[in-house]
Amino acid sequence: MPLLINGERIDLAWHPGDMIRAYPHLEEKAKLLRSQPAQIVEPKGLLYVQQREFAVTTPKDGSVSILGSDDATTCHIVVLRHTGSGATCLTHCDGSDTEAEVSLIMSSVKSFSDTTGYGRLEVHLVGGFNDDRQLSQKLTNQLLRAFDLQLDDVHLVTFCVTELNDREEKDTHFPIIYGIAVNVKTAEIFPATFPEKGPDVDLRSAHVLTGATLTNIYDAKMEQLHIGPYFWRPFPHVDFWLEQDDQQILQNLSTSPLAEPPHFVSHIRSTLTFLKEHPFPSRSLFPDRKPRIYKKNEEGLWEQVCSNKI
Repeated sequence: MPLLINGERIDLAWHPGDMIRAYPHLEEKAKLLRSQPAQIVEPKGLLYVQQREFAVTTPKDGSVSILGSDDATTCHIVVLRHTGSGATCLTHCDGSDTEAEVSLIMSSVKSFSDTTGYGRLEVHLVGGFNDDRQLSQKLTNQLLRAFDLQLDDVHLVTFCVTELNDREEKDTHFPIIYGIAVNVKTAEIFPATFPEKGPDVDLRSAHVLTGATLTNIYDAKMEQLHIGPYFWRPFPHVDFWLEQDDQQILQNLSTSPLAEPPHFVSHIRSTLTFLKEHPFPSRSLFPDRKPRIYKKNEEGLWEQVCSNKI
């Protein structure tokens, strides 16, 4: 069944502006979300989701109460929730394989939900802006189309993407919201930033930079974070990239150089350095082909319980 707004099927031929005119409550909700200052989310109870990762859990989770992601420029952050079970998925999409990614998060939420019983599937889309290459617009359209292809009814509840998440400053466009969090207990969604994006930030970023597909990083039944095992070939021209100045890295390794957060280049340099140090992860990181496993400790922080040391 299709993607719905107020019980009506969306016309995918519409421009987002047309959709907003037809359903003004979506714009009101986007305005409300944009008007909120970004909350700083501390690590306790947080599961941070990087680009091309997703995580799903339920309100029964004793370890994780917040799912979140940020640093989205042309990317979109998607929250899919079943109102009956409370099963909630958050993912950070970049347009690499949107249709397959949507199918994956749909099946992950449905695995925790009785979709024939009480409740419905609701989706919240946040991110992107009016970028020069129109990558945000393309991703918005891909996500709407992919959800419309699903067999289950999916209700679009939050639509704060592309032109609805855009601000202009001196003829340059920027996203208003770069990151969001969802409280899996209360279903509240709010703009957010995350001082702590771990564990294994460089390892997870290296996985993305070397062409990862969307990866589930959380086992909600065991309440464990699973990282890897990941394998890649030596990153091409890694020394060349590490020798480049900040501007060259920004211009060549970003989809939206003018809109990136201030730490973008240092993050890319750190990831490239990691890739240089670990050209063959099967030898240095995952010799036994097992993931790095983390659980929340009594302080609510991730603690490694078993697997390889970097």
